[in-house]
Amino acid sequence: MLDVLSAAATRLFDSQEPQNVAVATIVATEGSVPRPVGTSMLVDAAGGIDGSLTGGCVEGAVLEACREALATGDASLQRFGYSDEDAFAVGLMCGGRIDVLIQPFRSGDACLRPDAGGSEPAAVVLRLPSADDARAPVALIAADSGGERSVTGIDDLTLGLDGVVPTSVLETAAHRVGACIRSGRTGPVRLAPPGGGSEPIELFVETRTLPAHLVVVGANAFSLALVEAARPLGLRITVCDPRPAFADPASFPGAEVVRAWPHRFLAEAVEAGDVDERSMICVLSHDPKVDVPTLSAALDLDVAYVGAMGSRRSDRDRRAALREAGVENDALARLHSPIGLDLEAFTPAEIAVSILAEILAVRSGRKQVAPLSGDF
Repeated sequence: MLDVLSAAATRLFDSQEPQNVAVATIVATEGSVPRPVGTSMLVDAAGGIDGSLTGGCVEGAVLEACREALATGDASLQRFGYSDEDAFAVGLMCGGRIDVLIQPFRSGDACLRPDAGGSEPAAVVLRLPSADDARAPVALIAADSGGERSVTGIDDLTLGLDGVVPTSVLETAAHRVGACIRSGRTGPVRLAPPGGGSEPIELFVETRTLPAHLVVVGANAFSLALVEAARPLGLRITVCDPRPAFADPASFPGAEVVRAWPHRFLAEAVEAGDVDERSMICVLSHDPKVDVPTLSAALDLDVAYVGAMGSRRSDRDRRAALREAGVENDALARLHSPIGLDLEAFTPAEIAVSILAEILAVRSGRKQVAPLSGDF
């Protein structure tokens, strides 16, 4: 919805002729689809259209659904997919499926009022309609004074979501939405029904923040496995290795590949704003001449995670070398080495899972991880 927010505000708050609008937003996809989750299309009361969901496949049906929403004032969730029975029926010829939230907004609707300070929102939270409530309320989550990539505080999130979710799940919703904004993730959030009800509350969170950056140092089989395992998480992934023969972009699909000394790359990335407090640095090179300068630079940064691969013996030697290089004990305490959770992992794919599991645990503030099936 963020891509048509300005167009919606222009129509809703026009000083001469304000108009009602309906916004169609892709909230879920499956298979091959033309546009990603979060893409929106706007239809105004005069028939004007902004944006496109699929480039033509289902636009006609979406237009009719938006007109109906404008007439009834009710939101709805529509599903469009390929029909094997009738290839010419309304559907996606590419064979995928999209779920589309259709939302009407009345002119002057306060929930989409532009911010008086002129800053753009960090995220928009949409509540999907249910059998009990067809309103589909919306919340625009403002960025804090640090800009659109900064995360608003929990109190601000709670205030912003008031009216979108019941009071009984407000704090939980604020924490879950805040986690989405911190990670730059766009997608669904499901909340347990308040008071033991039968139907969960479904939210859709669309963020404006850039994806968190995973920097993988060293181009090898372990790096490839980590890139493959991390790709579905929606991260920005960079593989950095100074050796031209190994740093081959074709070997790491889904990742940027940089041929440079990693400690120099990190310095340049920080200067360019490509490394921030959400970034994760995994040193998998297992080569002291690469590891020590890279970890010295990484442990001096305000990032979410720094880990290094190696045995316990090599970890002891590496920590000694880092102390010799001037790294303080407080900084060394932030180093996750040997990298990953103790899952008895041996293959590159298993080790990649253990690394990502540790990263998720660290990002959520967990010092110990227990199975969900454990005693409560």
